Amino acid sequence: MRQAIRLAVFVFAALALAACVAGSAESGHAASGGLLSGFLLGFWHGLIGPVMLIIEVINRLQPHLLPWSVRFYETRATGPAYDVGFYLGLVGSPLFAGSRWRAR
Repeated sequence: MRQAIRLAVFVFAALALAACVAGSAESGHAASGGLLSGFLLGFWHGLIGPVMLIIEVINRLQPHLLPWSVRFYETRATGPAYDVGFYLGLVGSPLFAGSRWRAR
């Protein structure tokens, strides 16, 4: 029962956060919100960037395979705040979460 609840919470959180992928209407609206909004949106897009890159490649190779289209980078976001957030998000992306950084 606990695993089912955890799975349901995970799926709900994933769907809620996926509403802000690059290229969506919500993302475009948030991109014009200001400095902090742009930075946080860029950070979020950087975090999910590796996954979204794979999905965008799948959409390019098989256009009708997935029921949605996304972008790797929000084209309507302008300014350095989004760019800085994006690159900081890429550094902390899930690809590096499992790796161990040790000081020698």
